[in-house]
Amino acid sequence: MKPYKLLLFLALLSCAAQGQNQEDNTYIEFNDRNNVVHGVYLGLGTYFGEIDGENTYHGVFKVAYVANRQFEVGFAAVGFYSDQDIRVNTFDTFDFAGAYGGLHIEPILWGRSKANLSFPILIGAGGVVYVEDDNGDVEIDLDKDDSDEVFVFEPGVNFLYNLSRFVQLEVGMRYRFSSRIKLEPNEIKNINGFSAGFGIKVGIFNMGRNRYKKHLGNE
Repeated sequence: MKPYKLLLFLALLSCAAQGQNQEDNTYIEFNDRNNVVHGVYLGLGTYFGEIDGENTYHGVFKVAYVANRQFEVGFAAVGFYSDQDIRVNTFDTFDFAGAYGGLHIEPILWGRSKANLSFPILIGAGGVVYVEDDNGDVEIDLDKDDSDEVFVFEPGVNFLYNLSRFVQLEVGMRYRFSSRIKLEPNEIKNINGFSAGFGIKVGIFNMGRNRYKKHLGNE
């Protein structure tokens, strides 16, 4: 009787395995994490640096598209204020201010990791002006203080940390190259210089969804 029991057991086992295969065949398994994903964000930042050896404060705004967590392209704008304290007469001193904006591009390394390294580049143009500093009260009088155009090329390096799919922090530094400035008083020749700081990006950095099984009956 034992051989018959063994055969019966094997037959039942075969039927169970066949039923399991048929059930599994009703699903399609895949993982789309390797597919191209897209993202968009708004970014704000603050940076500290120098222009002509004096303290300079920067505010940064960015809006960009992120391709496959490997490359950003968009628009960036920077406003700055520099404590120059240039004495022009017995009573008046001038500080220096300006703004520029243009194309923002940023290759990203290790984009699929929690922490990334990137290399932002800003190529753009803007304007600069001397501003009157009257005992801490800043006055901008464009009728009195001439302004000048400036062209800027600003490469840098950033350390990025992804808090979630929607929030990313950045810490970095950059160096600004600019065209020559011609303003009176002729104290500042250009706005070349280093700056460093931090920022935050808010948006969606991975619009793809990670799915592992989908029942064929849903089609």
